[in-house]
Amino acid sequence: MSIFNQKSKFKVKTETRTIKQVVEKKKPAESSITSSASSARASPATTGGINNGAAAARRIASSSDTPRASPNPRSSQHHLQPPSYSSSSGSSVTKKRSRAALPQAGRKSRSPAATASPSFGGSDSDDDVDDDSWQDAISDLRKRQKRAHEVRKVDPNRRVRHPKVWKGDREGETEGLPIIHASEVANHRDKCQPVMGLARDEVMVRLRYPGSNYREKYELVWGKDKIDGVLDIMKVVKHVATTYLINEEEASPFLDQTSGVYRRLEKSKNTNDGNGFKAALRDYSEQLLALQRRGVIAKNLESMKAIPHDLVAFILSQCYDRTVAPRVELLSKYENGTDYVYGELLPQFCADIFDRTNLTSQQVFVDLGSGVANVVLQAALEIGCESWGCEYQENACNLAEAQRKEFSARCRLWGLAPGKVHLERGDFTQNERILEALKRADVVLVNNQAFTAGLNDRLVNMFLDLKIGCKIVSLKSFVHDNKIAENDVASSILDVERLTYPEDYVSWTNAGGQFFISTRK
Repeated sequence: MSIFNQKSKFKVKTETRTIKQVVEKKKPAESSITSSASSARASPATTGGINNGAAAARRIASSSDTPRASPNPRSSQHHLQPPSYSSSSGSSVTKKRSRAALPQAGRKSRSPAATASPSFGGSDSDDDVDDDSWQDAISDLRKRQKRAHEVRKVDPNRRVRHPKVWKGDREGETEGLPIIHASEVANHRDKCQPVMGLARDEVMVRLRYPGSNYREKYELVWGKDKIDGVLDIMKVVKHVATTYLINEEEASPFLDQTSGVYRRLEKSKNTNDGNGFKAALRDYSEQLLALQRRGVIAKNLESMKAIPHDLVAFILSQCYDRTVAPRVELLSKYENGTDYVYGELLPQFCADIFDRTNLTSQQVFVDLGSGVANVVLQAALEIGCESWGCEYQENACNLAEAQRKEFSARCRLWGLAPGKVHLERGDFTQNERILEALKRADVVLVNNQAFTAGLNDRLVNMFLDLKIGCKIVSLKSFVHDNKIAENDVASSILDVERLTYPEDYVSWTNAGGQFFISTRK
């Protein structure tokens, strides 16, 4: 129970006073610039309703604000000028964002990395704080990541290490991976301005990842609704140090409070020292390369049985920001009052669903109405399971394919092995491959918030083929209270549990609501 709902334990002397009520306007929450996933998803429904995409519009875990501004036209918190990254007044360029509550149709979405999961902690800030506070923040991040592993029951069959992870061979990986470089999305030729005092011919840098010898190209520029290279790079560095380096000796060169790479990046950002930032980034690359060649990264990945939720969300946000966000207006062409209404379940909701249904890496997950595939990808990476999705709308299907391609390459960059991903196009009530996958499914996600009665009835008939024990997660119950049980197919085959979700779990409202987990009898 919230402390605000409890009676006070203290007695106060009664006084007669004149009270003037003051209504204080709510301030938008400040997002953190530490990194986190999505996961996340922004996707329209297939043959029905508000899609169960893990969306694109909030903070995710304590370290996960997206480095790109929201394309959301209702957001009033866009920066109109490039950030100075100055800390002369003791503050950083922490981005303030309004909540991206999507209406039921025609709403643009932000990256899934902008979401927050209540399950994984509070917020970090890159403000120019004192050394003790900064060290406490890093320590807190590592503790929260440890707790993130402990939230979900350990899956002994989960294999986190990618089979093609680079083991440090000096001749390895001379060919590039098919990623979309950050510099292709945000560059000085595309209305972006150099930051930290750098000239246009000085902004290009390359970022090393833990699972590959291939480096991503960034330009240290800023532009509205573009990837913020400085913040994105810092998040990658922090994730590498806090997730891949499991003892203090390995992590110290990156996280030392006075001379560590991350601290140097942060100070350079806050003092607008572009050359200092680039020097710290070069040191990061050299030290990570040394660890890769010693086999430390591959060994640590081999010992991992789970991926922190905030890292999942951040990787999903990288995919989304490079594929969906630049063309997000394609998702706005949906018609209210039909089975094609647009809406999203957010990444923290999806992570909660995975936990409640005990989804494991040996099982099958099916998303009916998968949109741009954010939840399908989240299940594949966070759980490692076989993950299926089916979407009807052509634009969403095209963006989903682009995301899957980027997702595959980025998992290789990070050295992480996702489960198999299968994306289908068309009506999920008629798609043969989906109907076959449903027979093997362990968890089925159906965001039927806006589905018509006819579509819900067709789904119930499809559920006749589900195996016993399969879990169906939905926003509306398939068993109706006003029906006679003997004549209700749904009540004869489904045991239904009614649950509630808190605020900021879906895109179309700030408020919490209810959802249902039905088990096939």
